[in-house]
Amino acid sequence: MTRSMLALTGMLLLGGCAGVQHKPDPDFAATYPEPVPAQAAPPTGGIYPASYQPGNTLYLFEDVKPRRPGDVLTVVLVEETSASKAAKTATNKKNSTDISNPTLLGSPMQFNTPNFLPLQSHNGNGLGTSLEGTRDFSGSGNSSQSNSLTGRITVTVAQVQANGNLMVRGEKWLKLNQGEEYVQISGIVRPADIRPDNTVLSTQVADARIAYTGKGAINDANVMGWLARFFVSAIFPF
Repeated sequence: MTRSMLALTGMLLLGGCAGVQHKPDPDFAATYPEPVPAQAAPPTGGIYPASYQPGNTLYLFEDVKPRRPGDVLTVVLVEETSASKAAKTATNKKNSTDISNPTLLGSPMQFNTPNFLPLQSHNGNGLGTSLEGTRDFSGSGNSSQSNSLTGRITVTVAQVQANGNLMVRGEKWLKLNQGEEYVQISGIVRPADIRPDNTVLSTQVADARIAYTGKGAINDANVMGWLARFFVSAIFPF
């Protein structure tokens, strides 16, 4: 009975975890434009379209680029980094010291010490001695890392700075069969870097914060357990 209750409890917990939905991160939340108050009688005629309302800026001789909070922009992810490092150290130190037995009035100095060998009670010794020491150290290390991230993510303008640069942010998340994948990005974009198709390269985003992560069965399979992490951590004494 106890085993059945434990098994049922475990299944309920797993089922509850499986139903947890992703909550948007406030740091990457989309920014929406301020609503324009509706007009009782929109203007008609003239060169303005019927959908025009006071409060909306109309650019007649410029291409369509994001200029206001809430406008959208597509960031093309072309991140690629590679780093390597190698170090090797070797040291060697050897010390040797000889102290000869001193002489007094032309004769070497000697003194007797107890000897624990049978049939002998004392053993003559001099004051001469020698010291030797050797120390060796050898160490080497290698480290290399390579990362690549490609794709597209559409973000919104969160703020327009005083110099005209755009602060953008946004996230994209995909729910797959075995988990969820998230792409988040924020940074500062210069309007001159925005291409005619309303895209900008991620390498041209200043103060960029790019995150790609996920959760689910596949992601959990690539995570080391807590006990294994302890044995490779800095607090492990051996």
